[in-house]
Amino acid sequence: MNKPLSLATGRGAGKTMGVFTLLLGGVLVFAAHPLARTSWQVLPVDNATALLEGYRHVEVASVSDALERLTGRKMYMSHRMRPIFSTKFAGFAVTVLLKKEANEDPNALNGMLAAIDQGNKDSVYVMVVEDGSDIAGMGGLMGTAMYSREYAGAVIDGGVRDVAYLKKIGFPVYSLGIVPSTSIHHYRFAGSNIPLVCDGVEVKAADIVVADQDGVVVVPRADAEKVLALAQDMDFKEHSMYAYIEKLKSIEEAVKKFGRL
Repeated sequence: MNKPLSLATGRGAGKTMGVFTLLLGGVLVFAAHPLARTSWQVLPVDNATALLEGYRHVEVASVSDALERLTGRKMYMSHRMRPIFSTKFAGFAVTVLLKKEANEDPNALNGMLAAIDQGNKDSVYVMVVEDGSDIAGMGGLMGTAMYSREYAGAVIDGGVRDVAYLKKIGFPVYSLGIVPSTSIHHYRFAGSNIPLVCDGVEVKAADIVVADQDGVVVVPRADAEKVLALAQDMDFKEHSMYAYIEKLKSIEEAVKKFGRL
């Protein structure tokens, strides 16, 4: 059985040499040396597993470009949303909202915990902590629960703590910053799997969340297949351009040939 390969795992990674076949979670791609004739074929993605596998092998920048071209929407989070370590993931959103409210209610955050325990493999925990850039929306305990349930990662419009432990177990988290504070007695659970605006981007339950070193992008589930196909095409063209630019020492000629910048 052939081992699945990817075109590259980072922008500017590697040169495409020879003719080869790539199988990306059921997405079949034919490619050739960038200076030869090339062909590109994307077979239909017919299940969630294959869809996520495809998104794991494309760059977030290409996904962002594809979304904007197809839908006219800018679905990327801001430069403030940064990972606690370099990572790349894709998964389906599980959304949680915390509302700011001083309280002494020991059950105020129970819904937040229940939402984690109801999440499945390949979920991405997307939390909005209202006015909470200096409040840790999650830490090591919640991260351990997500890790044990095989979540892909977490995106917090708020802070994160227990970073040393999260790094130890290798659970990826994007947040607005690292802070030692707590949400207990300061926030109340306000809903799960509801539409949110996370760092300026609308997120609905089961939307696809993709992240890498360039940042975080949200793909509406209804657009996921066509966005993936275009993002793959953009990746292919861009990766093909590197050797072409090096040979001709001209980015202008490469852009003319491939139509990608």
